[in-house]
Amino acid sequence: MNLGLHLSIGDSLDRVIDRAMVRGCTTLQMFSRNPRAWMTRRIDAAKITQFKEKLRTSEISPVFLHTPYLLNLGSPKKDVYAKSVESLRTELLRAGELGIGFVVTHLGSHLGHGKMNGLRRVVKALETSLSTDENDVGLLLENNAGTKNSLGSSFEDLQYITSRIRDSSRVGICFDTCHAFVAGYDLVPENAVNTTLNHLDETVGLSTLKLVHLNDSKGGLGSRLDRHEHIGFGRIGETGFRNILRSELKTRPLILETPIDSRRNDIANLQKVRELASA
Repeated sequence: MNLGLHLSIGDSLDRVIDRAMVRGCTTLQMFSRNPRAWMTRRIDAAKITQFKEKLRTSEISPVFLHTPYLLNLGSPKKDVYAKSVESLRTELLRAGELGIGFVVTHLGSHLGHGKMNGLRRVVKALETSLSTDENDVGLLLENNAGTKNSLGSSFEDLQYITSRIRDSSRVGICFDTCHAFVAGYDLVPENAVNTTLNHLDETVGLSTLKLVHLNDSKGGLGSRLDRHEHIGFGRIGETGFRNILRSELKTRPLILETPIDSRRNDIANLQKVRELASA
């Protein structure tokens, strides 16, 4: 398995590589900046060189850059939409500068202005962002939990978007197990896992699946509650993850975004995944 975590860049960009290596990660996801702020400065050239050199010698691959939380690529609010498009474009450029192959993004919400209107805005936002940079960084669209007015919780939503991007070779899918489960895609019995993956293949195609966010869920099937849980402690549970880790999902990079609390830390969650995969 190619297994890793979403980790903090902390006080220095290159330190995220150290954190990943200490934890035994072979892949990694990170932010490039404060995920709760619009404004950012260009990364210093020396820091870029330092990060790339440390990444080169680490054998951690691939690395994924996640966009900030504030983005809403389906927003009907002109100011938010413009800042979201510019922020996505910035992350694609930063990934290219850092030698990172993929950017992962949430799609956002139509805010009650209609799903089709929101999906069209997302397509336009992706087209604009992809067309204004000159690198070959891949853009991965993450399925969401199906919360009110959200975009991208169904595989059909993702199919609508990906089929309308002109440079589709640069666009793929990030599959979040918690989000899929609470959006109504069963991932517990083995036959249900296979049914869900067959549905994904029939819509967006498994060839577009480049990353799996491996998260258990506090919410039940179809609950639309976006709350991650420790692997095996949630409603997907150990049975579900044994079956997930027997499926084709195991062949993709697996990134955990699980909690850290008194019950378990991130290293213990990695250990639990390896235990369930070998069971």
